[in-house]
Parts: sequence; C-alpha cells; structure tokens
Amino acid sequence: MSQKTGVTAPESGAAGKQKPPAKERPLLQFVAPRRAKPARHLADLTMAERRAAVAELGEKPFRADQLSRHYFTHLTTDVAAMTDLPAAAREKLSALMPPLLTSVREMTTDAGTTRKTLWRLFDGALVESVLMRYTDRVTMCVSSQAGCGMNCPFCATGQAGLTRNMSTAEIVEQVVAGGRALANGEVPGGAGRVSNIVFMGMGEPLANYKAVMGAVRRITDPAPDGLGISARNVTVSTVGLVPAIAKLADEGLPVTLALSLHAPDDELRDTLVPINTRWKVAEVLDAAWAYAAKTKRRVSIEYALIKDINDQEWRADLLGKLIKNKLVHVNLIPLNPTPGSKWTASRPEDERAFVRRLEFHGVPVTVRDTRGRDIDGACGQLAAAE
Repeated sequence: MSQKTGVTAPESGAAGKQKPPAKERPLLQFVAPRRAKPARHLADLTMAERRAAVAELGEKPFRADQLSRHYFTHLTTDVAAMTDLPAAAREKLSALMPPLLTSVREMTTDAGTTRKTLWRLFDGALVESVLMRYTDRVTMCVSSQAGCGMNCPFCATGQAGLTRNMSTAEIVEQVVAGGRALANGEVPGGAGRVSNIVFMGMGEPLANYKAVMGAVRRITDPAPDGLGISARNVTVSTVGLVPAIAKLADEGLPVTLALSLHAPDDELRDTLVPINTRWKVAEVLDAAWAYAAKTKRRVSIEYALIKDINDQEWRADLLGKLIKNKLVHVNLIPLNPTPGSKWTASRPEDERAFVRRLEFHGVPVTVRDTRGRDIDGACGQLAAAE
C-alpha cells in the first residue's frame, strides 16, 4: 500500500479541502483499457460450452469431460501428461489449455505456510495471489484485475491504476496453481486442498463482474465441471459498487459479501474510498443489508485501521450505531504500509479502544491476522516493486 501524493490526514474528521457539489463530480469510469485478450481456456467455458468447443476441434464431446477432470480434479495443465487421451486428441485439445500465468517471484513466511506469488500474464501484466495455510483451512486470496481503477490512496494497487480486467480462466488458474502446490506437498503440513477463496487481491471484483462471476461458478461447480469448493467459503469484496451488489444478490450464490468501508462518515470516506463520491455510506450500507436479507449471508465490513486517520473512538461509535442489529461482522485490518509511506497502522491502544466501542454496541468484531507483513503481503506491493 502507498500514500497518494498530496493526501494528508484530515483534521477533526474533515477530509481536507472542500469538495465540489455532488452534481459537478465526475463519475468514475470502470471500463478497462482496450488490450489484447488472453486465449480462450477451458476454465472460461461452462461444461456445455466445453463440449461444443471440443466438437469444433473435431473430437467427441465426451473429451471435454476428460479434459475437465484432469484440470479441475487432478489440477493438471499439461495436456501431454493426459495419457488416457489419444496422442492425436491431445495435440488438438491443447488449444483449450493455453498457458495463463508465469511465476515471476515467490515469497514465503510463517514457516512456509504463507506463500505470495507474483504472476506475469500473457501480455506482461502483473498480478498477485496469496496462499495461507491454517490448521483448519487453506485460503487463497486471488486477484481479479491487473491493477485497480478505484484510486484508494492507502492502497498500492489503487495507486498503480488499472491495466486491464483478468479473464475468468486467469482468475481460476490462481486457485488451481495453489491447489497443485498443496497436492504436491510444496506447502508444509502435508498434502491438502484449497478450501476457502477470497477475492481480496488486486482489483475491484465487481468492476470485472462477468469474469468474476464466471470464476466463482468454476470454483464452486462440482467436479468435473469445476473445483467443487463450497460457495459459503467464497468471499467477494467490493468498495461499494451499489448496482453490482444488487446484481450479485440475484445470482443465487451464497457467497459472503465483504464491503470495504474504511470510514463510517462520508466526509472522510470521500477521500479514502473515492467511489464514495458516487454512492454514499448510507446507500452502500442499504445495498449490503439488502444483500444479507436476500441471501441470508452475514455481510463482512472491512475496515483498515489507519493511525490518526480513521481510528478515533467517535468513528467507532458512529460505525457501531450504523450497523448494530444487522446481519454483519466487522473485520478490522491493521494497515500494512509500504516502506516510506506516511500511512501506517493504528497504535495498539487505539485498536483496542476501537474494538471496545464496537463491542459496546453489540457488533461482532475481530482483528484480522496480519499474515504476510514481512513479504509485502498487502495486494500490489510485489507488483509495484517489480
């Protein structure tokens, strides 16, 4: 994460310089720059589409089931190793298995159980994923865009700007690569499998809606259609794209919605999360409550605690009043700053006071385990360094 040039700590809750009236504020654009698209991959397609694609290549449609089983169940990406397929078929079907990610750099911590990988996509764009192994689960944090267009000043990815949207297959391949590392015993703790997915890496997932929904379905569809991970173990984050939240609620997928709020008042949130100039705190929270009502899933409020910026007790009180008695949980995140950044994590005593004030209002709250701090764990840090 890095600080935006010229952004300073607001005084007495103010966001600094006066903003123009809402009607004069330009709307943020979510369209990624036009770039060459990655080649079509098996994971981009539904099973019906895979069978049609295989038939187009002159093979029997059932070959799609075999290919899917190799990729989604055995986590195999090398068609040459699929020896139950005839050699001639393997050559043709390799068109549906183009290479997607190339590892540029990998860093580990926590005795090897936290692994962060910097990937290069086919066009040179850089993205990151993180595998975190706990005693009871393995979580993959995946990217959905190369860069991000949301421009949040404390986030390294946001300050890098948006390069392009990722394809469904590029998103899924991050999970497959993590699963393969686990299956091969490369992560301490023995062979295992990915159990949880969080769309909290680089990018704003709901700004790449179609590809992200395709990835969620590939991740949650039962094998061999997909990876067979429970939708209840998938979390999709957003800074608050209200129309997309409403659309997600209608998908029929019981995924967890994580709302990156970071401030309970519009004045500060306009600065920390610039999309707030389009959809204000009240409107974003209303969309979150509508999501919870329709899906029966508890909303996670993500709140990065930044020293002397948003960690005051009065802001904890305001947040508590806004969300109490809702189907909600607050996930406080000690800021993971980049070297030299003026933005840094809250003092421990301020963090504890913030927790106490939320608990006073009866709001469930936890402080996130800050894994990966010593390996540039916050999204965008490795890519920025590269």
